[in-house]
Amino acid sequence: MNNKIKNLILEDGSIFSGYTFGFNSEKDIVGEVVFNTSMTGYQEMLTDPSYRGQILVPTYPMIGNYGISNTDTESSEIQVKGFVVRQYSDRPSHNNSVMNISEYLYQNKIVGIYGVDTRAIVRKIRNAGVMTGIITSTSEIKKVLTNIKNKLSYDEQNLVAEVSTKNAYKETKLKAHKNIVIIDFGVKNNILRLLKNRSCNITVLPYDSSSKDILSERPDGIVLSPGPGDPNNLENILEDMKKIINSGIPILGICLGHQIIAKALGAKTFKLPFGHRGGNQPVKDIKNNRVYVTAQNHGYAVEKDNFPKELEITHINLNDDTVSGLKHKTKPIFSIQYHSEASPGPKDSEYIFDEFIKLIEYTQGSNNDK
Repeated sequence: MNNKIKNLILEDGSIFSGYTFGFNSEKDIVGEVVFNTSMTGYQEMLTDPSYRGQILVPTYPMIGNYGISNTDTESSEIQVKGFVVRQYSDRPSHNNSVMNISEYLYQNKIVGIYGVDTRAIVRKIRNAGVMTGIITSTSEIKKVLTNIKNKLSYDEQNLVAEVSTKNAYKETKLKAHKNIVIIDFGVKNNILRLLKNRSCNITVLPYDSSSKDILSERPDGIVLSPGPGDPNNLENILEDMKKIINSGIPILGICLGHQIIAKALGAKTFKLPFGHRGGNQPVKDIKNNRVYVTAQNHGYAVEKDNFPKELEITHINLNDDTVSGLKHKTKPIFSIQYHSEASPGPKDSEYIFDEFIKLIEYTQGSNNDK
């Protein structure tokens, strides 16, 4: 174990001390400090593009006990800026493990801190809201707070531009029945897997693709993926999103994609006090009067006030009554504010992809009847 002392210092001056593991950088690491309440899935968390620009604190005290596999990544690299844990295991036990978590962080040049009172961090964030933090070797508060003030805040950064693909690419499936275009705001690998399992050919396009480029792919359906950051930083793409909404092609929005659909039609979004991040978020399907336990990872939500008349709310988060799902009243469009591709239980929310395929088939059948 690496015993160099590191501090996590929050913008309110709070100091949480621990020891480094993973990559030991002498540079200060600045990011928005957030927590996740899931008991497993740390590799998926680390590689989830929605965590771009953030320092992640898992609430579960032991991290790394089943190691790192070659199959559980959600993107090509670790996305978090730093990782803060109570304890970590350097001797994992799992038949799929290829390395321990410290080796994984080192390989990706990500600083980790262990031996930290993560419970105290989480209690502070829940009471005061998310705040910027810095992982540093110094304990000079004044110097650190000046460093934080000189950095762009999390809300000001277009993090989608960092995680979105720069070039279009395809994921093909033999004997595929549907052609799906994914607008990549920070797409997770499991979204691609689940669509391919449903006999879909997939074209992934950059987040700022024009409506002309999107529609030229002649998609049967369009997915607006999850992604990081404040949707207000994506105002420049809303006109193109309006055009694909008006195309009549079925659209599924997930998390940030859900917010983009709402904003394109005139809704507003707001920042949650400490976000929804974990595998235990209860969501009620209003139409079916059924509650699902969902996996979520987002810091912003759609406002209910002045809600667009074209949309109706289909799901609500039972913890704070925020909008967790919507659909268009006349067009084949629906969206959710949770991760249908994640697994808080067995496969609780994968039905969303089945509903999307059914919507495509229904739309195609209706068009053929005209």
